[in-house]
Order: sequence, then structure tokens, then C-alpha cells
Amino acid sequence: MAEQPLSPEEGFTSILERYEKMVYGFALARTGSRADADDVFQEVFLAYFQCGKHFREEEHRRAWLLRTTLNFSRRVTASPWRRRVVPLSERADAPVQFQTPEQTGLWSALSSLPDGLRVPLYLFYFEELSTQEIARLLSLRPGAVRMRLSRGREHLRELLKGDYFHE
Repeated sequence: MAEQPLSPEEGFTSILERYEKMVYGFALARTGSRADADDVFQEVFLAYFQCGKHFREEEHRRAWLLRTTLNFSRRVTASPWRRRVVPLSERADAPVQFQTPEQTGLWSALSSLPDGLRVPLYLFYFEELSTQEIARLLSLRPGAVRMRLSRGREHLRELLKGDYFHE
């Protein structure tokens, strides 16, 4: 007996469950704020649900979600309102908590990096994208991505020197 095709709602739910961590994590890395990441997350999946696109391959769907997350994150971070609010380092909301203090410390160090270094590191290590894929997504040359990864690693090494790296 053939399987019943998924209803649009069931299909959307399975896509949401498959990609929720990726979209939210990238939005958080890009915006630096849980509230902004929540907004971006909702906007991305609302756009996905409303667009009704059909993808031939999962890799295309993943790329579309990453690109859309990047675009919505840019809107949030570039808004005039955001430029007038208190900087992230002075905000009252609690830092993101992970399962271990080491993970929380690493995220805190990563969050303190400039956007141009933080985003490529996040995409490379958390989303396991290649430098070519990151370059395409961020509209950079692959060499520029490799340089940002190298500089970002060096900044993290300095920030975490006493915590994780032994000389």
C-alpha cells in the first residue's frame, strides 16, 4: 500500500522541526540578541510558509532558508531603531545558556566578536558550510571568507586564552 502524501501543514511542521535550530542559531549569531533572533525566526518560517516554493533537493531548501535568515537578520540589524537602542553589551537580558559552562563561555566569546568575524565562524563550525558556500551566502570571495575565519579564530584564541588553551 502506498504512503499517503503529507498535508501542507504536516510538511511544514517537519521542515520546521528539521531546520529550526539552524535558522534560530544563525539568526542569533547574526543579530546577537535572543529577541531579535526570535523575530527573524518567525519571519523566515512565515515567508517559507507563504511562498509555497517546492525544492528539488534539500540542499536548495537549506540554502534558501539560510539566505532568507541572512536577509531578515540584515533588516533587523540595519534598522534605524536598533541604532538608537542600548548596545548589546549593556542590555539587561540574560546571556544565552547552554548545557555546560564551557559552551556558554564559548558562545559569549563568539558573541563578542564583530559581525564580520562571528557570522563566518558560526556558519563554518555550527552549520558546517564550506568556505565556498559561505562566500556565496555572504557575497564574499572565498579568500575573504578564509581570512575572516583565520582572524576570528585568532580573536577567539586570545579571548579564551586562560580558559581553554594551554601554552
